[in-house]
Amino acid sequence: MSDDAGKAAGASASGAGLKRRRRRRRLGRAGIAVAVLAAGAVGVGWAVYAKLSGNITSDEAAAAELARYERERPTALVRGAQNVLLIGSDSRAGDGNARYGRDSGTERSDTTILLHLAAGRDSATAVSLPRDLMVDVPGCRGRDGSRTEPVFAQFNYAFAAGGSACSIRTVEKLTGIRVDHHVVVDFQGFKKMVDALDGVEVCLREPVDDKDAGLRLPAGRVTLDGEQALGYVRARKSLGDGSDTDRMDRQQRFLGALVNKVQSNGVLLNPVKLYPVLDAATSSLTTDPNLASLRGLYDLVRGLRDVPTERVQFLTVPREAYSGDPNRDQLVQPDAGRLFARLRTDEPVTIAAPAGGVPGDTEPPAPTFSGNTADEKVCE
Repeated sequence: MSDDAGKAAGASASGAGLKRRRRRRRLGRAGIAVAVLAAGAVGVGWAVYAKLSGNITSDEAAAAELARYERERPTALVRGAQNVLLIGSDSRAGDGNARYGRDSGTERSDTTILLHLAAGRDSATAVSLPRDLMVDVPGCRGRDGSRTEPVFAQFNYAFAAGGSACSIRTVEKLTGIRVDHHVVVDFQGFKKMVDALDGVEVCLREPVDDKDAGLRLPAGRVTLDGEQALGYVRARKSLGDGSDTDRMDRQQRFLGALVNKVQSNGVLLNPVKLYPVLDAATSSLTTDPNLASLRGLYDLVRGLRDVPTERVQFLTVPREAYSGDPNRDQLVQPDAGRLFARLRTDEPVTIAAPAGGVPGDTEPPAPTFSGNTADEKVCE
């Protein structure tokens, strides 16, 4: 159409041309508005991303130390499978942590879990490693730059001697499993995470009154806030038989309840609910450099959203009282070796004891381990 024809078509003040021009102006103004809103959203999104990523501390020292010993570290055997070492630090340093004890300038791993994510992301297996487990700790670089000598000691000595790098090297030596990532979280980070979820429900068979843990709770269903949850997973004297084994079982059941809460409340798919959880979760994290951003964390967990809760499994490495000291632990073999082999080769781990073999089987049944899943119902 020529310019003249175009002008003629819109010559009348009441014609179709004027309507089209008005519609184009309205669409133009709407487009500008959308563009402004989009730009604002991108700006806000970037600000949120930068804040959350900035919350995470990158463990550059551990990365450098592990690089020194790359040749002695295990090789990853299954492409896509991931092993993450989760370390709960008992450090009293930092905001709010002094209330849990005097800051001696050292810290140990209060809780350590080796989390195996299957290559197909159809299961997740979390294995608790007792802090009193007697293990070979390699020579490690200390926080003051000095180097320790190799020693046979309690597992949590490794973190005190050389931080996360020493813990990783100790776990790899113990299991033959390559640790791909690590995450260290302190008391405050744990509490904030629970509070951001509006608490986590547990079931207590008896009332709890523990002054040392700061717990006073009724029997039955109880929703724990962050402070109560911390006391619950750390208490020994008033809950169970007072052993570290009982405490690890309690921690595993709590983590299962936490996973269930996150999935059942649709937190992962609701930005309004997700932001405070992410802010809390990242605010006290120290991770390897590859995880020290939201993108890194997202790449790791994005496939876990569809893992059914019955396939999120928790267990403690097979162990027994140490022959040299009944207050310490040692691995039960060959059970522990079988568990490590299955994780190393990304084979399924079964935690429910089988009723018996299937008639006609020529292969021995797969080993089973005592544990629980995130699918377990509270008070049932």
